[in-house]
Amino acid sequence: MRCALDLAQATVGLASPNPQVGCVLVRDGKIVGQGAHLYDHFDHAEIVALKQAGAQARGATAYVTLEPCSHHGRTGPCADALIAAGVSRVVAATVDPNPQVSGQGIARLRAAGVEVEVGLLQQDARQLNDAFANFIRTGRPLVTLKAALSADGKLAPPNSMRTTRQPHWLTGPEARAEVQRMRHAADAVLTGIGTVLADDPALTDRTGLPRRRPLLRVVLDSQLRTPLDSQLARSGNGDVLILCAPHANPQRAAALQAGGVEVERITVRDSLLDLNAVLDSLGARKILSLLLECGSQLNGAFLAQNLVDKVVLFQSPSGLGEHAVPFAASFGPHSALEQSLRSVSRQAFGSDIAVSGVLHDPWDGLGDELG
Repeated sequence: MRCALDLAQATVGLASPNPQVGCVLVRDGKIVGQGAHLYDHFDHAEIVALKQAGAQARGATAYVTLEPCSHHGRTGPCADALIAAGVSRVVAATVDPNPQVSGQGIARLRAAGVEVEVGLLQQDARQLNDAFANFIRTGRPLVTLKAALSADGKLAPPNSMRTTRQPHWLTGPEARAEVQRMRHAADAVLTGIGTVLADDPALTDRTGLPRRRPLLRVVLDSQLRTPLDSQLARSGNGDVLILCAPHANPQRAAALQAGGVEVERITVRDSLLDLNAVLDSLGARKILSLLLECGSQLNGAFLAQNLVDKVVLFQSPSGLGEHAVPFAASFGPHSALEQSLRSVSRQAFGSDIAVSGVLHDPWDGLGDELG
């Protein structure tokens, strides 16, 4: 199962909007077939492994990181393919969160006389597909809030100490490299117009790793104030999306669109862009995972509306002082947020510490009783 999980992990950026799945076929103590799902190649992990194993699949055990599907989608049911190949035993790490599948693939296998076990390394397998589980159950992306904070919990120096359109780095190169890996694993990254005006970010995936679709770079900019000479406006090639208010200037929209930026009008609530409508729009685009790289106002708004699922806070050893920009306006100190997190972990990146945790588990309510 560890091998199957490694195969699935290697598909980061290549499987979305489908889940990341690995499968290993073992017969007489030897691996006879293995594979992972790549969206552009259609075949699910089980099919890749079965094709590799050929006749050796008969009597084998299939270790698969997600319950074999039982429905017709872009491909036929994997449960049926395993049965037809004569696999005698299936070990699935977790049930499928997809309501079309959950439990049905297991039931189909058992009805055909295949021995089935569920739950081996379940937590690892579920973490790999948190975004898929959230999307398939809600139609929205899994939202991860990422922020770099000073030792005293501040987001940035006071504006009086900032250079316009220049980023202020709080964390070191190791932490920034980890942020690039986070971007690579995400379908979209989102920021607000305040951050665009202050930092002029590019928000690109600079890992150099392959991905099947570009990282969608999203800006919430109700009045379309994004400068035409900003990095985002100049680099738009179908992968920059600005969400604005219905009444935003049409001439300004046309100028941004002429440079390759997509502009979409979103409903307004209490004079601000409706964040629920934002997530619905991204879900309609099959964005499974959204990384927030925002300023204080948007951090506070997403948290106050209970729209954040995961949190990753990179904490620097240096301080910024009491007059610096707070982490999340109108929400409270980051320490209060940390206390509400579940499954908290801490990891060092150079001199910085990343504190990660969960606010909403997308697998809640899905037990492993089928095992």
